[in-house]
Amino acid sequence: MRKFLSLPQEKQDNIITAAMTVFGDVGYKKAYISDIAAKAGVSKSLIFHYFGSKKGLYSYLVYYTGKIVMTEAQHERDTAGKDFFARALVTIKFRLSLKKRYPAMNTFIDSVFNENDDEVASDTERLLAIATDMHTGISLTPSEERQFKGGVSAPLVAHLVEKYAEGVLCSYDGSISVEDACEKVSACLKMLKDRL
Repeated sequence: MRKFLSLPQEKQDNIITAAMTVFGDVGYKKAYISDIAAKAGVSKSLIFHYFGSKKGLYSYLVYYTGKIVMTEAQHERDTAGKDFFARALVTIKFRLSLKKRYPAMNTFIDSVFNENDDEVASDTERLLAIATDMHTGISLTPSEERQFKGGVSAPLVAHLVEKYAEGVLCSYDGSISVEDACEKVSACLKMLKDRL
């Protein structure tokens, strides 16, 4: 791996983005190193030189993605405080920022949820655990559930916010800044919070 990390950052990014895109689009089994190499603008042998095999590359992507998600998500979560809606906003902002900086990463993570190849089962389980931990950043605590007005179903509110977050992420195309997108998200969450 040291050899790969000694490459210029742009070349590393090209290979990582190409690999995430191809694995994300077609899954592990149908992904070909030749397609990844062509997309990255490098030779197939160069990828084998750095990663040894398709599984080696996939394992590295899981490690790389997990490291970014764990480090950055934890930092963001630590700044959110105890309020459910504040945590939801921080989580959405984090995921939008991730999508903007690493456009292929969300597709790759999504593909991991559907991956069933036994060869990479341990890798997918590891990334799923990390992604699930990040996702639970917007779940309600028991004390927060008791703060809603009578007749309001806290689990339904959490489900609504979760689906709203998914919609925001799916529709975000990078044409506006993450901050501008989050202003709209913040206004929607505040409106919901004020009525509950």
